[in-house]
Amino acid sequence: MGSLQQFYINGEWVNPADGASSHTVINPATENPLGELAMGGAADIDAAISAAAAAFPAFSAEPLETRLGYLEKIAEGYQARLEEIAQAISQEMGAPISMARKVQAPMGLGHLKTTLAVARDYPFEEQLGQAQIRRAAAGVCALITPWNWPMNQVMCKVAPAIAAGCTMVLKPSEFAPLSAQILAEIIDEAGLPAGVFNMVHGDGAQVGPLLSSDPRIDVVSLTGSTRAGESVSREAAATIKRVSLELGGKSANILLPGCDLQKAVTHGVRAMMNNTGQSCNAPSRMLVPADQLAEAEAIAAEACSTIVAGDPQNEDTVIGPIANGRQYQRVQSMIEKGVEEGAKLVAGGTGKPDGLEAGYFARPTVFSQVSNTMTIGREEIFGPVLVMIPYQNVDEAVAIANDSDYGLSGYVFGEDSDARAVAARLRTGMVHINGAGPDLQGAFGGYKQSGNGREWGRFGLEEFLETQSLFLPS
Repeated sequence: MGSLQQFYINGEWVNPADGASSHTVINPATENPLGELAMGGAADIDAAISAAAAAFPAFSAEPLETRLGYLEKIAEGYQARLEEIAQAISQEMGAPISMARKVQAPMGLGHLKTTLAVARDYPFEEQLGQAQIRRAAAGVCALITPWNWPMNQVMCKVAPAIAAGCTMVLKPSEFAPLSAQILAEIIDEAGLPAGVFNMVHGDGAQVGPLLSSDPRIDVVSLTGSTRAGESVSREAAATIKRVSLELGGKSANILLPGCDLQKAVTHGVRAMMNNTGQSCNAPSRMLVPADQLAEAEAIAAEACSTIVAGDPQNEDTVIGPIANGRQYQRVQSMIEKGVEEGAKLVAGGTGKPDGLEAGYFARPTVFSQVSNTMTIGREEIFGPVLVMIPYQNVDEAVAIANDSDYGLSGYVFGEDSDARAVAARLRTGMVHINGAGPDLQGAFGGYKQSGNGREWGRFGLEEFLETQSLFLPS
């Protein structure tokens, strides 16, 4: 793997400009260093943007099949290094190796394959009346990605950007640079023209504004916190550029009266704890009929007892550590806050699971008798912490679900027609019904403070396209 002391700019691995700082990459399961990561500054970002801007005219004019040919080569390289990518993700952010192999790493490959299929059938040109509609590359893109699903979030931006004919500067999370480093090597080996893909590591608070405010950047695509989304939006405003944001969530999981409570609660707990609760679309608020709350609590406690936290390299581990020390402290403080607010602790609590002294491990935790006004009922915790909220009737459940600053995802368990009717009332970008998983052809994104763009499939491709109308004489 390439040196963490270099950036990928204009088709070459280059040393940082003078005065670059460094960041120690920590294995969250051991708290031991994995290496020193060079952190870029203004000069590095300028060089990367300059390379992308210079490459855009020629690359955007390449035939679609040429661009897709590059994606096919990237997919081949990704497939060949799938195990290496899985190992990198497990080390850098603590995903259990079984999950890294089955889900985390393959998601990146899934986005590559989905983008290839979508782009081949997409109507880049069509006739509407006397107008010929063209959809062309949106321009030079800044791609800013998080640490919780590293390759999922990188590839659902990079793949459609390439297919659209855009050039780009990627700023991956400094907490998850290993998998991004492998991807840059794969792209280099695929022969993508110099300047089309550039990667600079750096601190989001410093590098994000540099990318967002630069007039040469046409599109900013960010996945991150709501605070990061606010910063990007402010910095981008002066140059009136396109901003696509995939931000936080506090998704409600409505268990309708008469549903299979054992199945619904068990699924809800496991889905919440998946990826150690570090998913923006996690079902973090479980809404339960008030007269079934005690039964649901007992089921949730039992489900939690089966969730094994431990060494990510152990095949039996269900959840790994929190991805970094800063987030671990936030999760601990939010659990303390729940106790202070008077919520009922059903399972877990502060501290680490028994037998785990090193690493940023948190106990799978469930609170019940939570109200929607409590901090733990409103704020995104981003850890293995589920809150259970009682409701009296379905109208109240919908009102509670929609009473949130967020609107990323929703979940409904119940008889199919009833569940669909409730889903239609939710102010969220996505709804999972009766345990259904995601589909990469669907649109990933949300309402309100969960963001304002869509990713995945056709919808993700369109984030990197501009529409031009050619009005023709009759």
